Amino acid sequence: MTSKYEVMMVFSVKTSDEAAQALVEKFKDLIAANGTLEGDVDDWGKRKLAYPINYETEGWYALYNFTCEPEFPAELDRIAKITDGVLRSMIVKKNA
Repeated sequence: MTSKYEVMMVFSVKTSDEAAQALVEKFKDLIAANGTLEGDVDDWGKRKLAYPINYETEGWYALYNFTCEPEFPAELDRIAKITDGVLRSMIVKKNA
């Protein structure tokens, strides 16, 4: 039984914008391999953070909507936590 999820990720732009865009694509491919992306990635681009995270004041925002099995979000969260360049991520299960 699959469920709908969305994940907001904030990537570091300390090294370069291209590195952040590469991470957007990496997680897009990971989600597509383990579930079904609904539409395209909502890439918000570089934005100012509300507060500094690891001494960084800007981040690259991306929103993913997808459908997958209930086990995958925990694995996605684990991978996000150990990936260099991911400042924050939040996975939310949708009701509908």
